[in-house]
Amino acid sequence: MRLPGRPEAGRASRRSARRKRWRRVAAVLVVPLVAFCLVTARLLIWPAQGMPARVNAVVVLGGLGDRLGRGLELARQGRAPVLVVSEGLPFQVLRSVCAPHGVSFQVICFQPDPGTTQGEAEFVGRLARRYHWRSVALVVTPDQDTRARIRFGRCFVGQVYVVTTPLSASSWPYAIAYQWAAMFKAEVLQRAC
Repeated sequence: MRLPGRPEAGRASRRSARRKRWRRVAAVLVVPLVAFCLVTARLLIWPAQGMPARVNAVVVLGGLGDRLGRGLELARQGRAPVLVVSEGLPFQVLRSVCAPHGVSFQVICFQPDPGTTQGEAEFVGRLARRYHWRSVALVVTPDQDTRARIRFGRCFVGQVYVVTTPLSASSWPYAIAYQWAAMFKAEVLQRAC
């Protein structure tokens, strides 16, 4: 004897079980994706930044954005007695920048070896030891901020501050992918200065 309503109850129970299963699958997929997006936003898009009124040197790292313009602006404001410019920029640094006349700050231009953030950190670390610097402000785009702090923190014992310049909207997808790969390299493969 069949009880009325029994098949419908079984179907409703199966539907409910399927919904619960899909919710679990969605949670397993969505939670890590949201966490990845939040970490990316914090480390690569909106990193903590800023610098005190004065540091020992402003260091312009190679890469996209108007880094050189921002570094020159900080040096002209008297924020540091030394401006260090990596010639690993995507464009050639003008000789007039590296041999300025009538400025109140010293300019040191260098070619990093290797031509990476690692090479820049090593060179600036040597300069810092020679000149007894206790603080530097790095000029980068937001995506490079965290990785530059890691690299410079290993080669320089003083305080590292970061000032960022904007990155064009079209550059962000590549920059995020590149920086995650470069961060892995910095944290796993190349842990020394």
